[in-house]
Amino acid sequence: MRVTLRDVAEQAGVSVATVSRALSRPEMVSEDARDRIQEISLQLGYRPSRAPRELAPGSSGALGVIVPDLLNPFYPALLKGAQARAREHGMHLLLADAEETPDGELPLVQTLAPQVDGILLCASRMSRSDLEEAAGLTRLCLVNRRHRDLSAVSFDALSGVRSAVRHLAALGHRRIGCVSGPRTSRSEAERRDALAQVGAELDVEIVDIGHFPPSIQGGSSAAEPLLLHELSAALAYNDVMAIGLISGLHALGFSVPADISVVGWDDIEYAAVSSPALSTVRVPRLRIGALGIDALVAPAGAVTEQRLETRFVPRDSTARRRGAGGGLLAVSDRAEEQAAPTQEQAAPTEAVAGPQAPDHGRAARVW
Repeated sequence: MRVTLRDVAEQAGVSVATVSRALSRPEMVSEDARDRIQEISLQLGYRPSRAPRELAPGSSGALGVIVPDLLNPFYPALLKGAQARAREHGMHLLLADAEETPDGELPLVQTLAPQVDGILLCASRMSRSDLEEAAGLTRLCLVNRRHRDLSAVSFDALSGVRSAVRHLAALGHRRIGCVSGPRTSRSEAERRDALAQVGAELDVEIVDIGHFPPSIQGGSSAAEPLLLHELSAALAYNDVMAIGLISGLHALGFSVPADISVVGWDDIEYAAVSSPALSTVRVPRLRIGALGIDALVAPAGAVTEQRLETRFVPRDSTARRRGAGGGLLAVSDRAEEQAAPTQEQAAPTEAVAGPQAPDHGRAARVW
């Protein structure tokens, strides 16, 4: 049976990433650890499958950046920050797009590693074993993910979630929908935990609407599931999804924020000029990019972790919850209302709940 990195790591009592670095980039670990790991690997008969650093000895003067999706407007500002800081260090960047495929991240690292001195790996969703293999190929700094043996730059989800939910609670919203992104997103899991904690603190019910693609289309497709619940507000995984959600709600005849308040996450450039202007949580993207580069050019063996504060930015997509007499109309009822003659539209109408099955003729009040 072939001896693996994990076999060596278990025998040495260290992580797979440490073994990988000791064998492929020995300058990144202590002399004692390097000698012990190399001795154990010889004893066990470990034979590496590749030696990427032999392809590019010495410093290349380049750093790599891998992002999950170049179309996501979160990343231009991060890349601006990374590029500016790389120039300060006399280095240039090579960029790769994982195209929202976690299985494609490790091959990108394998491709870039021989050409660069380190890689900024943004919002990685690769498996832990793949991540540890990647760490043996070149120096890594993670963005919005943490690993005990790797440098990382992330944001504090709790501070942003708390300020956003407090804002909504102050406006009278007691049941808030969570429109989630990819299931494999580490930052998404952290945010959901923060929502559960803050919801309990403020006596606000957080309702899981489901997981959707982190795109305009993904947000739009969440509109109808959102309306199946008696909710007055929603928090989206990112601003792009929030803008898509607003579009989807408008298409179903609902107004934001008159009917439903919507909050995004990131504060991308489009957030302030969308219609309505999007209330969101600001993430310091320029600084994340710059600090990621700093971590990659730090002295060999240095492992740093930076967690940055997030801040809620109130705009026009959130408003006070309607009173008992002004709830939401069901999707079917809203369509009928819009198609009815003017004199019927002017007649008093009782507000009823979100989308109902066609065979349900009974209306129910939302709040």
